Amino acid sequence: MCAIRECADASTLTAALAQHVARRLKEDLAKQDQVVLVVSGGKSPVPLFQALAAQSLPWERVVVTLADERWVPPSHEDSNEAMVRAHLLKGRAAKAQLVPLWTGDATPEAAVPAVSKALAALPHPFSQVILGMGEDGHIASLFPGAAELALGLSTEAPALAVRPLHAPHPRLSFSLRALLQSRDIALMISGQTKRHVLEQALGEGPVEDLPVRAILRQTAVPVCIFWAP
Repeated sequence: MCAIRECADASTLTAALAQHVARRLKEDLAKQDQVVLVVSGGKSPVPLFQALAAQSLPWERVVVTLADERWVPPSHEDSNEAMVRAHLLKGRAAKAQLVPLWTGDATPEAAVPAVSKALAALPHPFSQVILGMGEDGHIASLFPGAAELALGLSTEAPALAVRPLHAPHPRLSFSLRALLQSRDIALMISGQTKRHVLEQALGEGPVEDLPVRAILRQTAVPVCIFWAP
């Protein structure tokens, strides 16, 4: 269920992944009224979001949400929601509906019930989940060594609060179960360092050491890895 697509450079990866996602959304939009696109934050997806925003789609029928969020308001420079609004929800894609994870609650723990309810109300399965991978092998905000990792890998709930050991902000994250409620998962990876981590993840070892293994080893949802040097 796991395939690797090697791209010559970052721009080739961006174009290939944008086409992959657009094709998936179009296929599902031909069969249903509304589709869900789950994206990841950080700086790496910015060129992809800009490429996706230019795709000719009935964006008014697309719901966008985030696989995780740093617990900061949308006005903060570290907000994933702000990044999505700035780079994806523009032009044609401005008509898409955004379901944010930030609620304004003081803590992500306090927000879990409301976010879980909002995510449960979305059309399932999601059409597409786009994930990145950290150099420590984390996906969404499922970090190795985090006290909440076991919960994130096992809970039936769609969302959980996470307090990473080595990140500046607490997080709210999709659980593994929620990530797997999709028809397709695309894993976006760049650079030789992360390629080495990927090779490790494809080998033997505990999921807890490299949480991306939970995605790579499951057989319920196809996973396509897009990699560029």
